[in-house]
Amino acid sequence: MELTQLWFAGVARQAHAVRSGEVTARDLVAGHLARIERVDPQLNAFRAVFAEQALAEAEAADERKSRGEDLPLLGVPIAVKEDIAIAGLPTTKGTNAARTPEPADSAIVARLRKAGAVIIGRTRMPELGLWPYTESGWAGPTRNPWSPTHSPGGSSGGSAAAVAAGLAAAAIGTDGAGSIRIPSAVTGLFGLKPQRGRVSLAPDREVWGGLVVAGPITRTVLDWALVADQIHGAAPGDLHVAHPPRTSFSEAATTDPGTLRIGVSLRPWGPGIPIADEVRDAVQDTAALLTDLGHDVVRIDPPLRDLVASTQFAVRYLHNAHLARAGMEFPDLVEPRTRAVAELGRRLPRGLVRWARKDDAALTAYANRIFGSVDVLLTPALTRPPIRVGEWDHRNVVAALLAASHYTTFLQIWNVVGNPAAVVPAGRTSSGLPLAVQLVGRRHDECTLLSVSAQLERARPWADRTPSGLGHAN
Repeated sequence: MELTQLWFAGVARQAHAVRSGEVTARDLVAGHLARIERVDPQLNAFRAVFAEQALAEAEAADERKSRGEDLPLLGVPIAVKEDIAIAGLPTTKGTNAARTPEPADSAIVARLRKAGAVIIGRTRMPELGLWPYTESGWAGPTRNPWSPTHSPGGSSGGSAAAVAAGLAAAAIGTDGAGSIRIPSAVTGLFGLKPQRGRVSLAPDREVWGGLVVAGPITRTVLDWALVADQIHGAAPGDLHVAHPPRTSFSEAATTDPGTLRIGVSLRPWGPGIPIADEVRDAVQDTAALLTDLGHDVVRIDPPLRDLVASTQFAVRYLHNAHLARAGMEFPDLVEPRTRAVAELGRRLPRGLVRWARKDDAALTAYANRIFGSVDVLLTPALTRPPIRVGEWDHRNVVAALLAASHYTTFLQIWNVVGNPAAVVPAGRTSSGLPLAVQLVGRRHDECTLLSVSAQLERARPWADRTPSGLGHAN
C-alpha cells in the first residue's frame, strides 16, 4: 500500500503496516506530519503539532519493533484534544487562559504511549467546550474537510477534522453534551461516547459534575475498539467506575450481535423542535437496513420528562460553564461570548443548582426504562445537516444556546444518565455532506453497540469515502 493510502487507512491498518514491516513508524509519522503541514492551514484542526517529539517517538517505536516488541498501537499517530493533560503543556481547553504546564500526562495519554502510539499533536476545541462548533475570535474557525464552509462540529471538532482529513489515524475527544458524537456525525466518522467511568479522566476525578466522558474518534468501528481497549479503565481517585465490559471491545467489534430488539424514536427531547427530512430519512433507512439484517425493529417514543429533564440539563450546563471559567488561571482572557454564558451560570440561584444536580438517580432509572423492552435505541444524531461556519454568530447568547440545544436534542440526556451512545455514518445529504444516526445502549454495554455498529458498517461501508480537495480523491 502506498503511503498516501495509509493516511486514510485507520488504526488497524496502520498498526498492521508497521507490525509487518510494510512501512516504518518513522515514515508513517513523517508522512502524516508533511500532510498536516500541507492540509491543516485549510482546516485549522490542530492547536499544536509535536513534529520533533513525534518523529523521536516514531524512531523509538521502530527500535522497539527491532527488539521484537509488539505493542497494539506501535507507531500509530494519534491526536489528542486540548482539554486532556499532556506533560509539559498547559491544558488550554480552547482558551488562552491557561499558562502553567502540567506536571504529568493524563491517564489517557499515558496509556496511549504505553500502547506504543505516537502523540502527533493537540486538536482544537471551542472555548471551554461550550459549543457544537469549533470557532473562536482569536483562533478562527476549524473547518469540515467535506466542505470548508461548514463546521466539523464541536466541541471535539479539531479531533474529528484531523481524522476525517487523514491527518491522524485516530483522535481522542471528550463529550459532555454530544461533543464526540456531534463532530463524528458531521465528518463521516464513527464516534462512541463510552459509559460514564469507562475511561479515566485522571488527573481530574470527574469533569462537569460527571457529564463529561472521553473516548476515541475513528474511521471504523474496529479502530475505535482497538484504541478504547488500550485507554479504558479506572484510576485511583476516580468518582465514577464503569462495570467491566463483557469482552474486549475488539472482540465485540468483530462479533455478530445476534438478533436484537431495536427501538426507533424520532421524538425530540423537547416540544416544537423540527427534524430535517434528510435526517428523518437517514433514521428510517437505517431502521429498514437493521430489519433486513434480521433485527426486530419497533417504533418507540419514550416520554423523557421533557421540561424537567431539559431544564435540569440547562441549569447544570450553565453552572458548569461558570465553574469552568472560574477555574481557569486567567478567567478574564476568555472571549465575551464565553463570559456571557458563564455569567448566566453564575447568576443561577443556588437552590436551583442543587435541584438540578440531585435527581440523577431518578432520571437515570426513568430514562433506562426503555431498555426493559429494547436492546438498543436508534435515534437521529442531530436534528439537521451540518451547520455552516459562523452560522450563529449574529445571534445573542441565549438565542445561540437555544439553537445549539435544538440541534443536539437527541444527545444530551445520555450525558446526564451516563449510558454509552454511538453515532454511525448513515449516508449523505443532497449536497454531499455526511449524515449519521445515534445508537444508544444499556448502561455499561458498549459491546452491543460495537457489534451492531460493525454490522451496519459491513452492510453499508463508509470508511472508503474520503474528502476531495485535500490531496486524495473520493
